[in-house]
Amino acid sequence: QLQASGGGLVQAGGSLRLSCAASGSIFSVNDMGWYRQAPGKERELVATFISHGNKNYADSVKGRFIISGDIARDKVFLQMDSLESEDTAVYYCKAVGPWGTIWGHGTQVTVSS
Repeated sequence: QLQASGGGLVQAGGSLRLSCAASGSIFSVNDMGWYRQAPGKERELVATFISHGNKNYADSVKGRFIISGDIARDKVFLQMDSLESEDTAVYYCKAVGPWGTIWGHGTQVTVSS
């Protein structure tokens, strides 16, 4: 139900913008966010966007990534600037509501040094 897009190959210092949207309507979403999983590592939080506007970022991306979106329309974006090789991972979007959690399919981000 969640479709993520925007990944790709970029040089270090470059930018990418990820998008995530629901293929249909998802009701009562409380928050949406982005997570990532690098090879051999556990999935980790990148940034979340809560319905009343609060945003939360991993320390490693603060000042470089910006999350935005419209939870009422089930859309979330991730602007990624000053990308580093350590940002290479599969990025997943997630929606959370009283019904549980929905994960989207990942989109690969590869940063070459």
